[in-house]
Amino acid sequence: LPKHEFEVAMTCEGCSGAVTRILTKLPDVKFEIDLPKKLVWIESDRDVESLTDTLKKCGKEVKYNGTK
Repeated sequence: LPKHEFEVAMTCEGCSGAVTRILTKLPDVKFEIDLPKKLVWIESDRDVESLTDTLKKCGKEVKYNGTK
């Protein structure tokens, strides 16, 4: 599966918790969050647009950095 890197404007545990809750609802998705670096890595075969839209549901600014 491709591993996509996103920059999400998370500032605290609450922010990363919101991202975790949103991503946990998606089937077949593995993810890691690096709060200090404001990065989220998502392993999924979903398209980038749907992953970006999903991440935006937490109300934070989201930037796609590409696959790693």
